[in-house]
Amino acid sequence: METLTLDIQDGLAIVTLNRPDVLNSINTKLIDEMRETVAAIAANKDARVMLMTGAGRGFCAGADLAEQGSRGSDMSIGQGVAHGMTYRFNPMMRELYALQKPIVAAVNGITAGGGVGLALAADIVIAAKSASFVQVFGPRLGLIPDLGCTWQLPRLVGRARALGLALTGDKLSAEQAAEWGLIWKCVEDEALMGEARAVATKLAKGPTNAFAEIRKAIDAGAGNSYSAQLDHERDVQGKLGDHPNFAEGVKSFLTKREPEFKA
Repeated sequence: METLTLDIQDGLAIVTLNRPDVLNSINTKLIDEMRETVAAIAANKDARVMLMTGAGRGFCAGADLAEQGSRGSDMSIGQGVAHGMTYRFNPMMRELYALQKPIVAAVNGITAGGGVGLALAADIVIAAKSASFVQVFGPRLGLIPDLGCTWQLPRLVGRARALGLALTGDKLSAEQAAEWGLIWKCVEDEALMGEARAVATKLAKGPTNAFAEIRKAIDAGAGNSYSAQLDHERDVQGKLGDHPNFAEGVKSFLTKREPEFKA
């Protein structure tokens, strides 16, 4: 592939955005290759966890604005932007969110615009101390945040902080992001990949089918009443209770050994 690399080892599917000369900004080719990669990870039984990071000095600077000039003349700029979101960006984000395997993001350096949405598509985000998160859409481009940022930010840090980030475009340090709950953890730069791999490896040994349901349940809870969420929990428990992983978990607990999950 031209814009990213995929390395599957020890249950980890390590995806590295690989356009370091433009801070791994997202162009059409990267979207196509990311979608192809996510489909490959979903189909590969040896890939139990996706670990995503960026090559070079940044994770992702958002959309590659240089592509704007190449859009067809039959569309206005706004129509071209909406068309790209309908047929490229949004399908990529939906497919990432729908992946039935945990996603860990190791955020290195600058993460801006849609790059923030890409990072937050992960279930666990770990950032290097030198990393930062910037919502450039409004103050720099006259647009609203996209790639899921308007859905993720208020849920993670609250309305006031989400609006503050989006309206001012102020840079949020990795340390502050961890304190606010935007990400799971901030670590020293040299420890980033080691920490991310350790977390991903731990998840790879777990019941990945249940992890996917945990993600859905946590997100469903934000919109459900307490009673409706109890029903959701009941329905999912009923489904997972019939899975071999539950029988293995109970057996390993009773025999005081580590479980060996198969899915």
